[in-house]
Amino acid sequence: MRLRWPLPAVLAWSLAWIAFLAARRAGLGLTAAWAAATLLGLLPAAAAGTRWRQGLVIAGFPLSTLALGLAAPAWGWALAAAVLLLAYPLRAWADAPFFPTPGTALQSLAGALPLRERARVLDAGCGIGHGLQALRRAWPGARLYGMEWSLPLAWLCRRRCRFAQVRRGDMWAHSWAGFDAVYLFQRPESMARAHAKACAELDPGAWLLSLAFEVPGVQPDLRLPAGSRGVLCAYRMPERDKRRSTSAPECR
Repeated sequence: MRLRWPLPAVLAWSLAWIAFLAARRAGLGLTAAWAAATLLGLLPAAAAGTRWRQGLVIAGFPLSTLALGLAAPAWGWALAAAVLLLAYPLRAWADAPFFPTPGTALQSLAGALPLRERARVLDAGCGIGHGLQALRRAWPGARLYGMEWSLPLAWLCRRRCRFAQVRRGDMWAHSWAGFDAVYLFQRPESMARAHAKACAELDPGAWLLSLAFEVPGVQPDLRLPAGSRGVLCAYRMPERDKRRSTSAPECR
């Protein structure tokens, strides 16, 4: 049975901490209690689906003990979890975790894909603004916009990127119409959905830009070097009639 994300992670971390605290209360040694709780936390990993999610499930308890200390009181873990949920709500866990765009990852855009002056560029899922800052370096004449679901991250992004218009909202619910380019640093499972949304909403000639991950089954119009993140894939939106044509299955 495969549980809907993030239930496997929440279940694993809760079971591990309950087991750890119960073992310590029963008099089990620190190391033995930690090992038993870690093993118990592995059980829900199989229901997590993808490998990176399984990794989050498995690593959650050990990493939290390193961050809090094995002797930390239970209220310390609860406080840390509350802060995490505030910054990264459960609804946002279906998208990418917090992976900032490296500062030089988008530097190849300026020469390979020049945009018109005052072009409108959206960073969908902008976090605290690393992608917006990289986009500004690549396209200093563009009008930049950010969309971020997490309220605290959006608040921080506005203060770090006063040159951009940052809005707190759902990148999937809000239309991408009117943008000349939409930039994403998501995860592999999100790319087909992102490409379908771009095809439905972006104007002909607009670009969908994805750092590190390609759209499954769709050949990028451009593949640009992106430093430590490998590659930046760029997909140009075709004319409307071509999107409906059976000769263009990528964007119909």
